Amino acid sequence: MVRRKLVAGNWKMHGSLAGNADLLQGMRAGAASLAGVDVAVCVPYPYLAQAAAALSGSNVAWGAQDVSEHAQGAYTGEVSAAMLVDFGCRYVIVGHSERRSYYGDSDAIVAAKCAAALRAGLTPIVCVGETLDERERNVTASVVTRQLDAVLKECGAAALGACVVAYEPVWAIGTGRTATPTQAQEVHALIRTHVAREDAAVAAGLRILYGGSMKPGNARELLGQPDIDGGLIGGAALVAADFVAICNAAH
Repeated sequence: MVRRKLVAGNWKMHGSLAGNADLLQGMRAGAASLAGVDVAVCVPYPYLAQAAAALSGSNVAWGAQDVSEHAQGAYTGEVSAAMLVDFGCRYVIVGHSERRSYYGDSDAIVAAKCAAALRAGLTPIVCVGETLDERERNVTASVVTRQLDAVLKECGAAALGACVVAYEPVWAIGTGRTATPTQAQEVHALIRTHVAREDAAVAAGLRILYGGSMKPGNARELLGQPDIDGGLIGGAALVAADFVAICNAAH
């Protein structure tokens, strides 16, 4: 099955109104001639309105970096899936390693956030991945499948078909280290095989992104792997030319 590539930027906690204007315009212009690849950018909550205004009618979709598992209520500081829909979001990242490690998002919470996003009609980008310690202890497979199983248990295999999965080796995020194409492909293939045990059709169509220091210089080789269907881009998503170059490598 030919799966359409997706390149999604994650600004993390970066941005300003003035700086965003140029960055969003650069993304919009650079993606205007792209065909055969989906492009998105996930911005901090305060900038969703700006992203919506700047990207409306373009080839670039927008989304958020997290979502509450709750629909509404006394949850000060939280943002619901329905609120994201109000701002025209198409995507939302759930389970990013920084949310898991800094803010205590357990596998169960990530699965609940995924379910909340799906109920609202959003496309969750579900992040999974191992730490350096876990890789060195050769437990990558068990860690990644455990994280996936929480989502499968909460949402079901069929619902996973409406999601995107992002493999992000934690040891390669913001460190300058990158999994080799072979290392990345091995885990992407593992994910697809694991999902296939539940639903072969969903597994065949599931888009699995690589997130871990993808740059213009290594994007083409990573994206050329058979089970890598795009990228979840951090630092390079803060420079329009770099982000567009990665999108072109996926084209």
